[in-house]
Amino acid sequence: MSSPLRSDRRPVTPRTTLLVTGFEAFDGHAINVSWEVARTLQRRAATVFPEVRMVAAQIPCRFGECIDEVVRLIREVHPDLVICLGQAEGRSQITVERVALNVRDARIADNRGQRPTEEAVIPGGPYAYPSRLPVAELVAQLRADGHQVAASYTAGTFVCNDLFYGLMHHLERTPIAGGFIHLPILPEQQRSDEQRSTDREDAPRTIHSVSPAMALSLQVGAMDALITLTLRLTGQTTPHTTP
Repeated sequence: MSSPLRSDRRPVTPRTTLLVTGFEAFDGHAINVSWEVARTLQRRAATVFPEVRMVAAQIPCRFGECIDEVVRLIREVHPDLVICLGQAEGRSQITVERVALNVRDARIADNRGQRPTEEAVIPGGPYAYPSRLPVAELVAQLRADGHQVAASYTAGTFVCNDLFYGLMHHLERTPIAGGFIHLPILPEQQRSDEQRSTDREDAPRTIHSVSPAMALSLQVGAMDALITLTLRLTGQTTPHTTP
């Protein structure tokens, strides 16, 4: 796994450290929109968020390993806020996830060939964790500002939910704010139903259908607004020590 990307220019005394993660490509795609957005946010961070130290990192699309990696990054980076991004082929809007479930139930294999069914993410852990992002306020304001954003009540039971649940389980013991956001695929990722995995159920199923998509510029613009609003609503203005 490559080292995290960091803002080249940042204030000497940053007010907030933000960790943004995206996944590696999976399920036959050459790229993953979540990583494309995460690294684009990081490249522009010095200009768009001059008082924020932003770190972008790519996460493996593998059960368990994704959790190990985000926990390692949190301990290395000491963030005040963690936003994990994932790809949701079939969704037409950016969706802010409300709840992570303690369930692994894969319809396709992850990038290590694992396909767990009816397993716990963390054995003995609570059945669900709520997001630590102010979901309702974020969605209401972003929609009012014209962004294509909605709340979601399911992050699925694949690796995205695995990461989300593992993140929230770790953050429970810290003051860090964080959560998970699903992104639509990019136009260059669109493919027909015949080209998709036959056991996927998150996209249209008509014979010539293609998944909805959203341009990178629109997704980055929405994430700029979401990050700005999240920083304000969560009051993440001073650094702290991460356990």
